[in-house]
Amino acid sequence: MTMQWSRLLSAQRLGHQGAEPVTPARNPFQKDWDRVVFCSAFRRLQDKTQVHSLPESDYVRNRLTHSLEVSSVGRSLGAQVGQVVLERHGAGLSGIGAAEFGHIVAAACLGHDIGNPPFGHFGEATIQHWFRSGPGAALMEGLSEPERLDFFCFEGNAQGFRVMTRLQNWRDAGGLRLTCATLATFMKYPFGSQAADPQKKKFGHFAAEAALFEEMAGNVGLVALGRDRYARHPLTYLVEAADDICYSVVDIEDGFKLGRITFAEAEERLKSLLRRLPPRYAEITDETWKIAYLRAKVIGDLIDLAVEVFLAHEAEILQGKFTGDLLSRTDVTPQLDEIARFTKARIFETRERFQTEVMGGEILTSLLAAFCDAHHALELAGGSSVSLAPRQRALLRLMPSLPRGEASRYEWLLTVTDFISGMTDSYALTQFQRLRGLQ
Repeated sequence: MTMQWSRLLSAQRLGHQGAEPVTPARNPFQKDWDRVVFCSAFRRLQDKTQVHSLPESDYVRNRLTHSLEVSSVGRSLGAQVGQVVLERHGAGLSGIGAAEFGHIVAAACLGHDIGNPPFGHFGEATIQHWFRSGPGAALMEGLSEPERLDFFCFEGNAQGFRVMTRLQNWRDAGGLRLTCATLATFMKYPFGSQAADPQKKKFGHFAAEAALFEEMAGNVGLVALGRDRYARHPLTYLVEAADDICYSVVDIEDGFKLGRITFAEAEERLKSLLRRLPPRYAEITDETWKIAYLRAKVIGDLIDLAVEVFLAHEAEILQGKFTGDLLSRTDVTPQLDEIARFTKARIFETRERFQTEVMGGEILTSLLAAFCDAHHALELAGGSSVSLAPRQRALLRLMPSLPRGEASRYEWLLTVTDFISGMTDSYALTQFQRLRGLQ
């Protein structure tokens, strides 16, 4: 089976019947981008760890600026791919232009980190461990296997799908009501926790959103690869490439600005990714501007390389047979691998980072213990808060909405992880301090 672009670019919104018309002035995929920008979960990315927590320089990226940059790169990738796809298959894509491809990828890129908990990937690992091997393991009793795996392998990507399809709206089902094309492009791992890789523990949706995922996958015509497992939407490879391009390049720039690597080290690695060094580079004298110029040129070259790989393998991608990522098929793979090793050793693995992780681990485990204890007590009391300890009742009132007494354990556990994973780093710290009576 081969996926069809006419279905993959579906403008039907999740939870709606019938596709929205694609108009030149403001198409449905531009509206998707707008809906993500204006939602509260996106705004909170301004205070969520990217690489450097509470950085000593306000120049470096946070999750919000990173997401905007990835979206910008994604728009270029999508538009360039779209132009050639239309030349190849344009007869069946009435009303769709190259810009629409770019808008879909840009909107999906914008939300790619929207489900990340406080303290970045360390926060994910902390939540996983708390449920798998910590105090939360006792709460897994009575849950189905998929429900347990949702917490054992807690995943920011799955939380992101939940945020955009359920949590960010006053009505439950449908969430932001994004188009199926954008949601499917966002879905980096198109399967649930039962189908997750045992080592990476990556998956794209929780059991609670399985029906929404199936509706979306069916609408755009993703290729089924097995039970609850589908091939990626082709444009997802461009979202992945945009993310890879940004963090590979800007980590070097941020590391230089923070003084963790020298100008010579940054310049050497960025130059290694260029097809050719523009003559204008010699005219720049300031080191900061030199690195910024190289960063811009490298991003442009990597966009072109990723587009070339995508177009060369379009048939495989549409059949769901393409493996790996786009950048790993380029000539600069060795240089990118070396940069990844270099940045890990010189920029990421610092004493400051480990101190922040110790703090983040203490904060998250304390919040999980407190709020899960209060909800568990409510469950044991049959849904009545009358007999609960005053502290437990107070904790329940701190939730965004009062807990439903009839909620199942799986439902209230998701409510707790929704609340905690939605916190910014600063808000989580403040809640922890208040929990301990320190503020």
